[in-house]
Amino acid sequence: MSTVAELKERHIAATETLNSLRERLKERRLQLLDTDVASYARAQGKTPVSFGPTDLVCCRILQGHTGKVYSLDWTPEKNRIVSASQDGRLIVWNALTSQKTHAIKLPCAWVMTCAFSPNGQSVACGGLDSMCSIFNLSTPLDKDSNLPVSRTLSGHKGYVSSCQYVPDNDSHLITGSGDQTCGLWDITTGLRTSVFGGEFQSGHTADVLSVSINGSNTRMFVSGSCDATARLWDTRVASRAVRTFYGHEGDVNSVKFFPDGNRFGTGSDDGTCRLFDIRTGHQLQVYPPHQQNGDNNTPNPNVTSIAFSISGRLLFASYSNGDCFVWDTLLAEVVLNLGTLQNSHEARVSCLGLAADGSALCTGSWDTSLKIWAFGGHRTVI
Repeated sequence: MSTVAELKERHIAATETLNSLRERLKERRLQLLDTDVASYARAQGKTPVSFGPTDLVCCRILQGHTGKVYSLDWTPEKNRIVSASQDGRLIVWNALTSQKTHAIKLPCAWVMTCAFSPNGQSVACGGLDSMCSIFNLSTPLDKDSNLPVSRTLSGHKGYVSSCQYVPDNDSHLITGSGDQTCGLWDITTGLRTSVFGGEFQSGHTADVLSVSINGSNTRMFVSGSCDATARLWDTRVASRAVRTFYGHEGDVNSVKFFPDGNRFGTGSDDGTCRLFDIRTGHQLQVYPPHQQNGDNNTPNPNVTSIAFSISGRLLFASYSNGDCFVWDTLLAEVVLNLGTLQNSHEARVSCLGLAADGSALCTGSWDTSLKIWAFGGHRTVI
């Protein structure tokens, strides 16, 4: 029988070996990456997208929340938005008229995430109550004029940080949680059909903050975590992550699949966005942090949320200092900062999302408002 001291020594030695192998793997990865997307694109003579202040204009300001806006989502048919706020309400907006169609008082005010179902008939939300609540928007109001919860998905042991319906499937939803796991749910039965991570070796080792489902192959999804990694999962093989993506030096706050489904983007507390290839596991590009007034001692603003344009040529990234950058993904250059435009937000931009047809961007902020930015003319197709 080994003594406790011997077991501790063996554990320390094993940890050192693991860390050494991890560093060698990191070095080997860097050796294999002899170029990035921007370097290759410049070598091919590519020029940045021409993009000016008149190409993305604030055309609507959605006011009605009395607390910080934490999350938003568009309906697939692009004319409605749902938002979640610290005020304990979900608001469903008509994006064309700015009118509120629903103001839903939540059972738990501490909401962190919200999502529209593919058919636009239901919305989901989750937060510090560790549950995901589903609301059917056509359900009659109760005696207190509130919309009742139609289904509660309970099973997580930590807060629900993110939720997304499986595209073209109104009965299935994926959640990410502070309990370090993701879950696949059958809304019809209210049961969690799969758990991703947790006791498994290849799972996240800290809170999951974001999930994104692959639109080209809905069995695949990616998660971002406080462990500074993103992980790729296959819903048919819940026992282990397909691949783990390293590179960030802070919490991965936002993950989003690239339109072709072969790549995905990340946004982190380290101030960078990154682009990864799911087939090779390689990091393709870093979108670096911007220095605050040239001061190297000032911490970089955190990246809070990201989204890609329809073609993937543009990456929208929101930051904790109120900026919202439009990146040229090919050349890793900022072509516009919404934070410098008229009607920009007055506080942290906490969330953003693109309309399904790519015609408008919506941003949500701690200043309690949401803003809809419309693309001018031919810009709808970028």
